[in-house]
Amino acid sequence: MVKESADRKLCLVVDDSRIVRKVARRILEDLKFDMAEAGEGAEALAWVRTVMPDVILLDWNMPVMDGLEFLRQLRREPGGERPKVIFCSAENDLDRIRQALTSGADEYIMKPFDGDIVASKLALVGVL
Repeated sequence: MVKESADRKLCLVVDDSRIVRKVARRILEDLKFDMAEAGEGAEALAWVRTVMPDVILLDWNMPVMDGLEFLRQLRREPGGERPKVIFCSAENDLDRIRQALTSGADEYIMKPFDGDIVASKLALVGVL
């Protein structure tokens, strides 16, 4: 369990790739975020039921529960409207991006991403 510092925001990275989570962790810690990780949507859902993060970086294609199903369930949870959700996916089809945004995502980042892209999207949704 990650304890949120009073002056830092908490980000949950949900991705089945350990490498992507590691890259995201480095970027987000450099941006002064506290970090938590989940390898798929069901694990992330259990996590947010314990501690609701300020922002969630969310992969689309994952085993057990994909990102879109997690997002829909998150938005139905008590306090689930609060986190800013940024999809981070290799999905580049405009219909899929539109589907993510209409399902409750706040922004969308294409993989691969870097620190500048993540920082600009975090600023755009108002958490940086």
